Amino acid sequence: MVRFHPDLAAGRFIPPIRFGPLSTALLNRVKPRGTSGVEDLIIDDATIPGTTGQPDVRVRTYRPRSAHGRIPALLWIHGGGMVSGTALIDERTNMDFARTLGMVVVSVDYRLAPAAQAPSQLEDCYAALRWLVTGAHDLEVDAERIAVGGASAGGGLAAGLVLMAHDRGEISVAFQLLVYPMIDDRTVVRAGHARKGVRIWTPASNRYGWTSYLGTVPGSATVSEYAAPARRTDYAGLPPAWIGVGTLDLFYDEDVRYARHLRAAGVDCALDVVEGAFHGFDAVMPGKPVSRIFWRAQATALHSALFPHREMRGSKRF
Repeated sequence: MVRFHPDLAAGRFIPPIRFGPLSTALLNRVKPRGTSGVEDLIIDDATIPGTTGQPDVRVRTYRPRSAHGRIPALLWIHGGGMVSGTALIDERTNMDFARTLGMVVVSVDYRLAPAAQAPSQLEDCYAALRWLVTGAHDLEVDAERIAVGGASAGGGLAAGLVLMAHDRGEISVAFQLLVYPMIDDRTVVRAGHARKGVRIWTPASNRYGWTSYLGTVPGSATVSEYAAPARRTDYAGLPPAWIGVGTLDLFYDEDVRYARHLRAAGVDCALDVVEGAFHGFDAVMPGKPVSRIFWRAQATALHSALFPHREMRGSKRF
């Protein structure tokens, strides 16, 4: 019998959801509205240059009005299975990070699959990271304290971006925050990969997301380690990481395995496993105590990495 976390017991009534061409197209017609007129935050939208040969990229920046001087920053990458979502879907989380930690948060609006396929999404994210670093003076950001993070597909892109930045040697990332990241295309074809109790992101949706993103059959030998970071064999020299995932998440096995690989390579990696939690539980049920604790763990990890000598502020979430 599947055991849901007590706070998430209602999750057993969530019906099977299958992402495909039609459902994704309908979902993408819904355009979230961005927040404006916030007293304690400066919120700006910008269009920045893409990498060589790539189109411009849209980003949204959040900065506390009370901040002075150069402060740390988080480049946030939204989820959506590589096929849906915008820079606005995690706005509440981005605003809470900016408020609670007193940092700049930049959310990147990368291109979606299947209209754009790998490595398009990563190039968009790299352009945003490069813009954040090269414009650190004008943005009043400490270029040596920049973290990269994301949830689900965004977590996978964050992990891939960290690998890309490390290998290109142009940018140094201080920390990676990976929230139930989508990092291994081989989960689609791996025998026995289905987990009982899976909600929100199912095996069928995972197949569609990976196939759309890669433009080839998941599990193929030609898949890049940047697109699927779990394919990496050398993790030495990467920045510290925090990985969070629930035991009822389709990505549980691949995420735990990734944490073990990072640790084996000498990378400081915290692994936060939530018993009885399904994929995206904190987004579906943000008010539940377990969801608030999960977010607090993320904020604490960022604070420890970027503000090691300062006490963390309170948050409206608590």
